[in-house]
Parts: sequence; structure tokens; C-alpha cells
Amino acid sequence: MTTAPSPLPVDSLGMWGATAALPEQMEEAIDRAAEVDLGDLAARGPFSSVVACGMGGSGIAGDVLEALTSPRAGVPVQVVKGYRLPAHVGPSTLVFALSFSGGTEETLSCMQDARARGAPVVAVSGPGALADIATAAGWPLVAVPAGIPQPRAGIGALSVPPLVVLERIGLLQGMAGLLRDAARVVGESRDGLVRPGSTAQELAKRVGRTIPLVHGTPGPTGVAATRWKTQVNENAKSPAFVSFQPELCHNEVAGWGQHGDVTRQAVTAVVLRHPGEHPRVARRFQLVEELMTEVLADVLDVRTDAVSDVAALYDLVLLGDFVSLHLAAAEGVDPGPVPVLSELKDRLTAWTG
Repeated sequence: MTTAPSPLPVDSLGMWGATAALPEQMEEAIDRAAEVDLGDLAARGPFSSVVACGMGGSGIAGDVLEALTSPRAGVPVQVVKGYRLPAHVGPSTLVFALSFSGGTEETLSCMQDARARGAPVVAVSGPGALADIATAAGWPLVAVPAGIPQPRAGIGALSVPPLVVLERIGLLQGMAGLLRDAARVVGESRDGLVRPGSTAQELAKRVGRTIPLVHGTPGPTGVAATRWKTQVNENAKSPAFVSFQPELCHNEVAGWGQHGDVTRQAVTAVVLRHPGEHPRVARRFQLVEELMTEVLADVLDVRTDAVSDVAALYDLVLLGDFVSLHLAAAEGVDPGPVPVLSELKDRLTAWTG
């Protein structure tokens, strides 16, 4: 892995290095998922649906799964970020339980629900209750490797295994090859992003102290846009928002008719693009950028040249991760710890209602 000094004035958990390790993390995850014992999982099919359960840095793995299977799989894939599974889940639904810590209460609740309904479960988990339950039940378990400092730094370890498992049971074709190609593309991008004066550093300077509004489309750029938003929230400890084309053309654009004196100082639009976007969506992006330029601090057109949707998704994710780290560096913020999230979890645990 190409290394370079971290520009972060404080980085107590090593988030810079963990972010830079994404390509290697993806490669390791492909191998882990290819080697895990799936038991009779393939024989239990054909499956009528797939559900991925996870929250936060683990939940984004479900979003990746949905985005990349939608144009490929012959069954619907649904993401659940909460305590309950949809009513349709049963023995013909394959459930992925995704938890970096192995103790996410919402995911554990869904997993217990799946077991009660007779749905087969594949766990992707760090050490914790989820891993223990999966082992005791004889469910396939892809272990999240030790040493990753935060769930959001484990997107490769969490998002890659479900895609490989679906290929192994026949619901996807050629996914491992696409993922290896994506890891190569991301590795090449990483080698530039860790250097001073990188694209990520320049984008962070342009965002500055404004609030990013990240635009994507359903699919690769939509997942990447959501990831940009949450990484700015957690790494830079700053507000950020996300919306999606073409839906935003039917509502959000009307909301820029007032308060331009405020928005011109406070908001920067970040527009994520990739070569595979629908041509009508490409035109919408162009028109919206023209309309919004006068009422925003800046409009940043951010593109990946990656040909496949798989590589485009991970390439844009990595770029956004580094942008968020540079935003943290500019304010002297430690990107690793998220004390307010820990406080919320502790207060919820103590609640007896």
C-alpha cells in the first residue's frame, strides 16, 4: 500500500490509514467470503427475496448490496435499518445480518425475528452477540477482521461479503471479478488521494465551512452521496445533507426560491456523477446546476471515470471519505471518536421504558 504522512493534526484512532486501506480490505473480504462454509444455503433456495439488516457504518453495506444487485439479481433486495423485518420475510427470504460490533440492538432484533420465521441468515459480524448466535445456530459467518478502528472504516469488510455470497449461491454472476476490478481502481485512486494537493484536499477547501448538500441518483452515486453525508457528519462532526435525482427535480429545486442571502453563504452542492448515469438524468444535473449556481456558495461537479457501476460506487466512496478527513483536518477535529453517539447508546441502554 502506498503511504504518505497524514495531514490530520489529531487522529487518535488512525482513521487516515484505515481509510487508505480500503482496496486491501476489499480484496481480503472477497477471499474471506469465498472461503466461508455456506452449509446447505444454496440447497435452501431458490430464494424469493433478500433482506439486509444493519445500522450506521454497517447499514451502508446494505445500501451497497441493494444498489449493485438491483440491475443484476432476479429477486428484490431490501435494506432494513430498524428493529423489525417486513411481513413478507419467511423461509424463502435470505437475510443478511450486518454488524461491525456484533452487538447492534436493531440488527439483533431483526436476526431473532428472522430465526422465528424460519428465514436463513448469513452474518457478517465482529466479535459479539451476533457472531456468537450465528456460530451456535450453524449459520454462515463472515468475520470482520480485527484492527479496523470504527464501523465506517470497515465498508469493504462489511459490504463485499454479501455480494460474494450471492454469487456463490447463484443469484449474481461475475461479482467477485467486478469487485477485484473495483479494488484495483480504488487502489489507483487511493495512491493519488493520500498525496498533498489531492483532489480530495482541493474539494474540502472549496466546501470550507459551508454545509455540503450531496446529490446522487438511485444506484452507485446515490449510495456514495449518502456515504459522503454520513462521513462528513462523523469524521468532520459537521452537518451535511443528501438528495437524489431525478426526484429532487420534482420538489427540492422549488425550495431555493427564497433565502438566497443565507444559502449563498451556507450551502455548497456536491454533485456526484458517473459514466453510466441515464442521459436524461445527466441533462437534469446540468439544468439544476445552472439554476442553483446563483443561490449557493458553490456547486462542485465530482466525477469518477470508473466504467463499471461497482468500481464507480467504491471510487466515489473513497473520495468522499478523504474529503471528510480533510474537512476534519481543517478544523483540528479528531475524526475517530464519536462521543455523542456513544452517549446516545448509553442513555438508550439505561432507559427502561
